[in-house]
Amino acid sequence: MRLTERMIYQGNLVLVNAMHGLHEEYTGPLVPADSRFPDILVADCLRQAYTSTMLAIHAGNRIVPVSGFRPHQEQLDLFSTSLQENGEEFTYRYVALGGHSEHETGLALDVGIASDRIDFIRPDFPYTGISQIFRETAPYFGLIERYSATKESITGISHEPWHFRYVGYPHASFMNEKQICLEEYIELLHRFTIDHPLYVENHTIFFHPYDQELILPERVGYEVSGNNTDGLIITVCDRL
Repeated sequence: MRLTERMIYQGNLVLVNAMHGLHEEYTGPLVPADSRFPDILVADCLRQAYTSTMLAIHAGNRIVPVSGFRPHQEQLDLFSTSLQENGEEFTYRYVALGGHSEHETGLALDVGIASDRIDFIRPDFPYTGISQIFRETAPYFGLIERYSATKESITGISHEPWHFRYVGYPHASFMNEKQICLEEYIELLHRFTIDHPLYVENHTIFFHPYDQELILPERVGYEVSGNNTDGLIITVCDRL
């Protein structure tokens, strides 16, 4: 497999936060997260995960998407507007700087309980009822609650129970089981190499530098994702 430095900044596991910004604007295809809300767009992998979760829990109309993909300029405008309307403390807690928001990747979706009035920045999504069932089911389809209350010092973002991020399966399932955030997972994977990989639910996972040759057996299914920091994460499906 030919690897390039650019691949570090692409894929479902890219880490986007205050320390690691996007290197290029997302230009991939976007689709509505929910056909009822055609203006809320996300990457297709996220749409599939969201739809599968909603169907699995029979959510019906009780949960709605609130915010999906945001172009870079929209994120800049949102941050600026929030500064004016909500002040610095609120804005720096709940709104990412332009170029440092997961919403710019197409892999993040804010959801909320259906209501006549929904707060765009902080939609209601409690740890009870159908929202909690969604939260517990989503990891099996590749979605994680990105910003938990216990990880604020690591993520740099205040608790956001409504914000979900697509990382794919089995990564989401593993992170949920171990109760670790994406920052911790990316760091953890540095310990696993092609010779000493991590085994998770019929998958082999390992970190690989982009400037080293990678040879995988023929006829295996695999995914390659950059981590947006220093290398690539290879996920090989052990069951075809």
